[in-house]
Amino acid sequence: MTIAGFLATSAMVNPAMAQSQTQTQPTSDFDQCLAELGETAVRAGVSRETATAVVAGVEQIERVIELDRKQPEFTTTFADYLNRRVNESRIQQGRELLKTHRDLLNRVTRETGVPGPYLLAFWGLETNFGSYFGKMSVPGSLATLACDERRSEFFTRQWVAALQIIDEGAIPAEQMEGSWAGAMGHVQFMPTVFLEHAVDADGDGRRDLWNSLPDALMSAGHFLESMGWNGDYRWGREVLLPENFDYRLSDGRELPLAKWREMGITDAFGRPLAREDIDASLLVPAGHRGPAFLVYHNFDVIMGWNRSEFYAIAVGHLADRIAGAGGLQVPPPEDLPALSRQQILDLQQALASRGYDPGPIDGILGSGTRSAIREFQKANDLVADGYPGIPVLNAVGIDT
Repeated sequence: MTIAGFLATSAMVNPAMAQSQTQTQPTSDFDQCLAELGETAVRAGVSRETATAVVAGVEQIERVIELDRKQPEFTTTFADYLNRRVNESRIQQGRELLKTHRDLLNRVTRETGVPGPYLLAFWGLETNFGSYFGKMSVPGSLATLACDERRSEFFTRQWVAALQIIDEGAIPAEQMEGSWAGAMGHVQFMPTVFLEHAVDADGDGRRDLWNSLPDALMSAGHFLESMGWNGDYRWGREVLLPENFDYRLSDGRELPLAKWREMGITDAFGRPLAREDIDASLLVPAGHRGPAFLVYHNFDVIMGWNRSEFYAIAVGHLADRIAGAGGLQVPPPEDLPALSRQQILDLQQALASRGYDPGPIDGILGSGTRSAIREFQKANDLVADGYPGIPVLNAVGIDT
């Protein structure tokens, strides 16, 4: 079915639309796909009136494809990532908002178990406390991505969910704006997350994540609760490691907190770790020269929101700062190189050629590559922290 055919079918169902919708236009591949998306939405339960109105207003957005295809030339160092996101301005604003919205935040905590500083940290990182939601048409972005073969199945689901949101009256299609990938509102929910976890917390009969802060923050709390947030514990904490520590233990393994304590790990101020019955994993996101963190189950929950360890640490640290904590005792080093994608590819190929399996050779510094780096470091008398620092690059002959 072409888009003209879809609109004509809709006009037959609703004759009032016929006069404005029966003009035929040349059919493009996008038009064909858009018509099919309209029918997919109708089959999923979206009213034909809503589907027709949204389809008629959608245009392909080439900029969305450019952004989806674009790969950053250089990786971001942990210092750059954290310092940009957890800065004094955001910390102070978060502390002020903690007071301003205390009643609302306390209500969300009572109902979901998620403390206010974490809710503010997500809000701060996602939209700078509601100051920028994104200016892209969500239906247009999602239709553009759904009609692109790279991730069509995923974005088709998001498209249908977006139309279901419009159909339920949460927001008019022309006001549904967000990021280029379709994330929406104060806390940047994707449409499928919205459908499953958004709530009407202000009692006005709509789930409005754009204009209602109670709806947005309560929805964030419910989403985190659904992923298993444990209100009895924090996200993790900065720790100090003893001299001659075996950094191979920073490979993501979980050990009881008592075990880490036995190894001589202390809190960030040199005090013994608490004797709590909880498992933790060790992270050294900037290698052995940077800060170390023991992270708990709630860290994994944050990762369920965004699969970046840098993001999850930033959320946890910003929440701590908003709650009144000070900065890191070991700041991330700012002199580490930002590696290019090509350098990571070269490193992966060099490791593979030496018998260390980095996983897919894709220019992405994932867990497989870090594991291969650790094994290479161990075999070459380097600190086995899994970090691709200058000693590793020099050892495999990569220019820095």
